[in-house]
Amino acid sequence: MSTNPEHVLLDVRKLTVHYPVRKGIFGRVTGQVHAADEVSFSIAEGETLGLVGESGCGKSSTAKAILKLVDPTAGEIVWRGQRIESLTAAGMRPIRRELQAVFQDPYSSLNPRMRAADIVAEPIRNFESASKDEIGSRVAALFDRVGLRADQMVKYPYEFSGGQRQRLGIARALAPRPRLIVCDEPVSALDVSVQAQVINLLMNLQDEFGLSYLFVAHDLAVVEHISHRVAVMYLGRIVELAETEAIFARPQHPYTVALLSAVPVPDPKIARKRIILSGDVPSPVNPPAGCRFHTRCPHVEARCRTEVPAMKEVAPGHFAACHLRDGKPA
Repeated sequence: MSTNPEHVLLDVRKLTVHYPVRKGIFGRVTGQVHAADEVSFSIAEGETLGLVGESGCGKSSTAKAILKLVDPTAGEIVWRGQRIESLTAAGMRPIRRELQAVFQDPYSSLNPRMRAADIVAEPIRNFESASKDEIGSRVAALFDRVGLRADQMVKYPYEFSGGQRQRLGIARALAPRPRLIVCDEPVSALDVSVQAQVINLLMNLQDEFGLSYLFVAHDLAVVEHISHRVAVMYLGRIVELAETEAIFARPQHPYTVALLSAVPVPDPKIARKRIILSGDVPSPVNPPAGCRFHTRCPHVEARCRTEVPAMKEVAPGHFAACHLRDGKPA
């Protein structure tokens, strides 16, 4: 499920993230939340990998583990050939310059007590020895590049609109000259018209600076527009991974088919049959045995309830974890 090894920036191997469930006044651990289980994928130079799925499926936990904002329970995170999952804060410091993030809420992710120019300049001061004039000129250039005016550099975050604040967050992520940016639902809190502007900005920046993105989202239309490949998650596991065109044209997993059936078609003459999944999403504290989707799958078989499906290559570059496929496309 990886790209050309010579060009791989990030390689995630069986990444697992569990959170303890504590009860009582002594905080006794009574269970584990299975946020992510054996998640594997890779991201190449200049590539955007879309990570999609329902809310609570483990997308953000996976992103936070890659950024080392939470410690993974198991698995490997390989950044440019170096394993980083066990690095200390001091060991991660040189890597953080190359691995940046744009968060979902463009307000809470910005320091309300800092002026916009200082927010963008802070990563430069943290990672480089640059003069005040050099920092000022770089900050001004970043403001211009993301579509903000020079006179806005003295403003505080509350003085910006939602879209402008997200542009400010993008400028901050660009400041240390990263190679990969983790975008965790970067447009979900914005108006639709502003979403398009921010997505186009991210794509233009990718072409200009050769950036790679891990793009976490639940809006499939946005993911289709920006991603080169798409990984579909359900209840902590990746169930399908392929190039974007293949995912949207020939989905191989029943969960992916159901997700795509909910995407609106911008043509009133085209009728799309909506697939309504029965039941609720199982609890991540006690996920079902076998295939985790079997409690809602319309094509469930006996072995789906007991055997965990392996990720199979059902077509060149197209992987799906479903017993129905057995190495054969639908």
